[in-house]
Amino acid sequence: MSDLAITGLLILSLFLILGSGVWIGLTLSGVAWIGMQLFSSRPAGDAMAVTIWGSSSSWTLTALPLFIWMGEILFRTRLSQDMFKGLAPWVQGLPGRLLHTNVVGCTIFAAVSGSSAATCATIGKMTLPELTRRGYPEKMVIGTLAGASTLGLLIPPSIIMIVYGVTAEVSISKLFIAGVLPGVLLAALFSGYIMFWALRHPDQVPAADRQMGLLDKLRESRALIPVVLLIAAVLGSIYTGIATATEAAAVGVVGSLALSAAQGSLNWASFRDALMGATRLYCMIALILAGAAFLTLAMGYIGLPRHLAEWISSLGLSQAQLVVALAVFYIVLGCFLDGISMVVLTMGVLMPTVNAAGIDPIWFGIFVVLVVEMAQITPPVGFNLFVLQGMTGKQLPWIARVAAPMFLLMCAAVTLIYVFPGIVTWLPQQMTAR
Repeated sequence: MSDLAITGLLILSLFLILGSGVWIGLTLSGVAWIGMQLFSSRPAGDAMAVTIWGSSSSWTLTALPLFIWMGEILFRTRLSQDMFKGLAPWVQGLPGRLLHTNVVGCTIFAAVSGSSAATCATIGKMTLPELTRRGYPEKMVIGTLAGASTLGLLIPPSIIMIVYGVTAEVSISKLFIAGVLPGVLLAALFSGYIMFWALRHPDQVPAADRQMGLLDKLRESRALIPVVLLIAAVLGSIYTGIATATEAAAVGVVGSLALSAAQGSLNWASFRDALMGATRLYCMIALILAGAAFLTLAMGYIGLPRHLAEWISSLGLSQAQLVVALAVFYIVLGCFLDGISMVVLTMGVLMPTVNAAGIDPIWFGIFVVLVVEMAQITPPVGFNLFVLQGMTGKQLPWIARVAAPMFLLMCAAVTLIYVFPGIVTWLPQQMTAR
């Protein structure tokens, strides 16, 4: 059979099994088993056992459940209630006023969550009722929240960065630090858009609340200070080389438990709920990673990654053309798959091509996270769109339409990190220099 026919058969098998309602982790293992059984001489059962055990027992992967647990603990503190009250006084003077709480709130919560869906749901519960009650236009409230909540993937600690680091064999600590400046850049683009819109439509922006002095602002924000310090401790320990990503995750869990206890929100019920929530989410991700590892091995035995890399090389694409082609590929793929599945399905095939093109794997990781962020707000399978639909009752096409400017800003961010790669690579290089 030709490579094209084998690829077509495996893709058909993938969609048939997915369409029948089987979990995606088991689907990936099933497709890998079909490939090994039909097109390889190695026994599929032996390969599956060795690969799944190897991928599941990775020490690097330990950071993932710890960061998920940290986010779950903080999700159950009073952070979400206190955040709006703490942020509002600081953004009153900006064009667009309280609309900026969507962006700043998502940026802060992204640094303790790692999940865009969790960021969208938590900040949405806080800002949607408040901003609507105060008279801010619904399309701007929902549109800016849809875009800003994707920062959960880019601002470290990010679940998808850990998944990429494990599958692409790249330093997770460097990925985390590499995501800081692009995350700040994207947040600045979102806030810049809000200011631009507000200056063009001043009549649609409600009047400011009473002015506060510096001491009053600090008093209102006192509940946020411990969270900011916890974020600084986690990222600072990684950046300075004091801790690995896994050790920093443990620091984050201990710190979030201490913060929760200090706020009075830590009890047996909240501890159990946080632990079980983190366990359920990690088990789902671990199953997907195990299936993807087996599928990567199967494709390696069949020879598909090598043939694909050779085919792409034969096209004679420049580095810029390859980046554009991969961006389009991931955006289209994101219309049908969630971000983690996209990463684990494609890394085994694409990394040889990326390395051959001379693209820095750290830079490529941030690029992938950015284009996966776009997929979070593109129909029909944009996860953040579904979260917002459930929270607002609006139709999916309407939410996608009001989020479209955010999608275009993400395209601009991808262009900027390509033209100025130092935005991604400068901080990791400073780590190396230490």
